[in-house]
Amino acid sequence: MRTFVAIDLDAGLKRSLEDLVRKLRRSGADVRWIDSRGMHLTLKFLGEVAPEALPAVIRAIREAVLGQARFPLVLRGTGTFPEGRSPRVLWMGAAEEPSLMGLQKAVEFALEPQGYPAEARPFHPHLTLGRVKGRARVGDAVAELAKHAGETFGEMTAAKVTLFESVLKPQGAEYKVVAEFELR
Repeated sequence: MRTFVAIDLDAGLKRSLEDLVRKLRRSGADVRWIDSRGMHLTLKFLGEVAPEALPAVIRAIREAVLGQARFPLVLRGTGTFPEGRSPRVLWMGAAEEPSLMGLQKAVEFALEPQGYPAEARPFHPHLTLGRVKGRARVGDAVAELAKHAGETFGEMTAAKVTLFESVLKPQGAEYKVVAEFELR
């Protein structure tokens, strides 16, 4: 199964993010927009996990989360990956709060012995809003996104970490909860 570790957003915050995605959609850009119901902040993408490896992965995540406290997750800022003329991803940022950054490092460290190496790139906490499919009107979407670069979009208490399965479908990915881990 194709999996990732993330912090799921609470329903109220997801609804408030729909406004921004609606504004971006109006640009008519050739972008596959993420359904707000599936918005999450990825801590670690695992990719394919064999069924026999799943119990060890779950134990590793549980150990990484053990002792980690709940913390405020603040959604702030917007941008693109890569920055510049040919973006592939449009995103909303999350404040690099020490508890968030520490949690991500703990998850990354715990999963290395299970065969999931640490990312070479530094962790940049964000929510993917859309993935560019073609060049049509992408500049318009990026211009609208840039208008919101300094905004704070909301806040929630991060209370749990979730291991999701990502099922790829023609209309976009569908996410299923595999396991949840409460923060103290």
